[in-house]
Amino acid sequence: MEEKEKSLSKPRNPEATRRRILVAARQEFARKGLAGARVDVIARRAKANKQMLYHYFGGKEDLYLAVLEAAYGDIRAAEAALELEHLDPVAALRRLVEFTWDYYVKNPDFLALVNHENLGKARHFRKSERLAEIHGVFRGRLAVILRRGARRGIFRKGIDADQLNLTIAAIGYYYLTNRYTNSIIFGIDLGAPAALGKRLDFNLQTILRLVLKTPEQ
Repeated sequence: MEEKEKSLSKPRNPEATRRRILVAARQEFARKGLAGARVDVIARRAKANKQMLYHYFGGKEDLYLAVLEAAYGDIRAAEAALELEHLDPVAALRRLVEFTWDYYVKNPDFLALVNHENLGKARHFRKSERLAEIHGVFRGRLAVILRRGARRGIFRKGIDADQLNLTIAAIGYYYLTNRYTNSIIFGIDLGAPAALGKRLDFNLQTILRLVLKTPEQ
C-alpha cells in the first residue's frame, strides 16, 4: 500500500502527468463548463489522483484558467507556424482565413470553452496575464499583412486590423456554434462536408471583398 501511494504522489514523468490532466480537464470543461465539471472525473480520465491535480494546478478554478491559457496558446502557436510573413499579402490573408475556419471545425472543444467563458462574462479570462501576451502577437500579425498589402496598392488603406480579426472569427464561430438550429431553419445539414466547403468559400470571398481595392479606389 505504501509503495502504491508513493507512486501516485511522485509520478515518474511529472510533465506527462500535467499534460494528461490538462487534456482531460479541457474535455470536461468543454462539455460541462466550470460549474458542471467534476475534479474526480478529470483525475480519473488523466489517470492521476485528485491530490496530484491540486498539487500541479491548485483548485478547480486555477485548473480551468490553465486550460483556457493552454487552449488559446495552442491556436496561436498553430497560427504562428503558418509563417504568413513569407507569403504575399493576398495569399497570407487567405491562409489566415482558411486556418481559422479549419481550426474551429477540427477543435469544437475550443469553441465550447470560448462559449462557456463568454457566458461567464470572461470572469476568469481577465485574470490571466499570459493571455494578453499571447494575443498581442496575434493582433499584430494581421496588422502587418494589411500594411504590406496597402503599400503594394492591393488592399485599401486604413482598415482596422482588430475589426477584421473580429470579423474573421465571427463568420466562422457563429456558423459552427449555431449550425444545429440553423440546419433546421434553412433545411440543410450545415455540418455536411459540402456545406462546410461552401461556407469557407463564402468566408474567403467576404473577407477579400472587404479588403481588396476596387478599380475606382
